[in-house]
Amino acid sequence: MNAFHIITFYILQVFKKGFSIMSARKRFYISSRLGAVFYYYLDIRKEQARANIRKAFPNFQPLQVEKILKKTYLNFCHNFIEFISLPKSYKQINIEVKGHRILQSCLKQKKGVVLISGHFGAWEILGQWIANNVHLFAGVAQKQNNKGAHKFFVSQRELVGIKHIFKGSPLNAMYDVLSKNGLLGLVSDQDARGKGIFVDFFGIPASTPKGAAIFHINTKAPMLLGVCIKENFKKYHIHFKAINTQNKDIKEITQEYTKLIELYVEKYPDQYFWFHRRWKTKP
Repeated sequence: MNAFHIITFYILQVFKKGFSIMSARKRFYISSRLGAVFYYYLDIRKEQARANIRKAFPNFQPLQVEKILKKTYLNFCHNFIEFISLPKSYKQINIEVKGHRILQSCLKQKKGVVLISGHFGAWEILGQWIANNVHLFAGVAQKQNNKGAHKFFVSQRELVGIKHIFKGSPLNAMYDVLSKNGLLGLVSDQDARGKGIFVDFFGIPASTPKGAAIFHINTKAPMLLGVCIKENFKKYHIHFKAINTQNKDIKEITQEYTKLIELYVEKYPDQYFWFHRRWKTKP
């Protein structure tokens, strides 16, 4: 690591210690103020996020779009502070789970589970809950360019029991998780460029990762969608939904779970991470 990366790692460690001794209410207060500052004064990807919201909700008035955009900043800041405060922050919240029986039923098949999620809601809280409730959970993740941030993020997730498989790793590592009846987590809502398959997201063709569907087809492991919805700073709702894959090919399966993600984003638009260039690649 270069000097900047090392400094980044230790700064994050200092923030972790500071936020971990605070109450959930205090962290929420600080994150709300930070989110407002970033919304008004930080222009990085703001126009991209605004354009994405307009694409998804073309009938929304400008004030509605701005309200969603501002809340997106607030939610992201809160999610980030709660993440760097793990595991203390997790102990201070209440979680209701809908679909736990569906998850248990899938695990009883002894084929592993392909778990799909997106950059929606409190996805890091979802990850910790899963790690606490199954014997093996591994998420496929992208390495951070900043090695200091990468080291910190990995340590935070491993601290709560999440295993990492980084993009570019041998496929055997992913199949091995399923063969051990574990959950293989895939965040499948980003632009996949030329390697993806085009399915509709809010009625617009979007290049989408097809790996999840391929893992299912090759192993017959059941597929689930998992999301974590934030009600307030102390109350969360985790939902698991079965993905209908019967008699479907790769594109149809990918469209199926993309539509499920869309339905949640449509209901809770301020909890989606709109900053990605979701429709960057054109058909």
